Amino acid sequence: MMHHTCVGFIAIMMVLGCSEAQVNNTVATEYPITEVQTKDITTELEYVADIHALQNVEIRARVEGYLEQILVDEGKEVTKGQLLFRINDEEYLAELNSAKANLSSAQAEMKATEVELERVKLLVAKNVITKTEVDLALAKLEIAKAKVEQAKANVVVSSVKLTHTKIRSPFHGVIDRIPYKLGSLISAGTLVTTISDISDVNIYFKVSEIEYLDYFKERNDNNGVSLSSSVELLLADGSVYPYTGKIETMESEFEQGTGALAVRAKFKNPDKILKHGSTGKIRVKEKVKGALIIPQKSTFEIQDKTYVFVVDENNMVVMKSFVPLQRYENFYIVKSGLKAGQKIVYEGVQNLREGSVIKPKLMNTKDVYAITP
Repeated sequence: MMHHTCVGFIAIMMVLGCSEAQVNNTVATEYPITEVQTKDITTELEYVADIHALQNVEIRARVEGYLEQILVDEGKEVTKGQLLFRINDEEYLAELNSAKANLSSAQAEMKATEVELERVKLLVAKNVITKTEVDLALAKLEIAKAKVEQAKANVVVSSVKLTHTKIRSPFHGVIDRIPYKLGSLISAGTLVTTISDISDVNIYFKVSEIEYLDYFKERNDNNGVSLSSSVELLLADGSVYPYTGKIETMESEFEQGTGALAVRAKFKNPDKILKHGSTGKIRVKEKVKGALIIPQKSTFEIQDKTYVFVVDENNMVVMKSFVPLQRYENFYIVKSGLKAGQKIVYEGVQNLREGSVIKPKLMNTKDVYAITP
């Protein structure tokens, strides 16, 4: 009985010994690793953009009347002062003539009161009438002068109204839609067309507070204006606009709620390709010296955080979170959380667990971090 117990115990110990030996002799799985690198790179940031004409003005009628002439067509270029529309002016011409006639009458009346005043003064000098008659004559003259001034003002008003029957271009530009046709009754204030100066265009886009702090803040002049000269415009069809633009100014406050800051860039538009109200994307190129980068395939996400597996001196992998600044080609630019030279698992991270021991295979840095210049 005792003999059988000893044999069984020895057998169990042999099995446990073999199992322990197998664990100790387990070969660690080989994983490719790389080092966190620093490189001088040029990043590209894209923003939705709204295109606005340098000037975009509504042309409205100043007087009421029938549209008698349309002297320009939609989409045509016009020069400053060019006659665009003519409203029937018969009523306003008659009003002006009446005002002029009233002025002549008032001036004649004033002349008569002046003559009367001189006559009264002469009679007073001869003691024919009292001096109070002079005061009365002077009062009549002042009334006559006031009537003349009122008549002159009426002439000016009538002249202005007559002038407003001719609608002219306020600046060089392009005519937009003309909603009314010949013979239409136009009221004062009616929108007859819109004119746009698109020789240059202003393009507005919005950046977040983080992007402002990371990319725009350090590139401002003393007036707070970004000095970027590498601003490109992507048109709605995805093509690149042939002229580069320049950021001219940005707002001083972030929008409530969105936390965005509006930025304005100016582009030349000699071929009139860009139209007021169209959209596109602004591409801002930014040179970053000594950017800390890691391959995207080396990362994984858990909830709202991004991680890599860092390999320690014992070839054990440890989860390490980091804050990415942005994506760049097949890489992440690291904002914080990692340091240059740290060894991380290059690929196969989905098969690893915290604390696993691996057999590291250091990859060729030039192959891993091949970046388009």
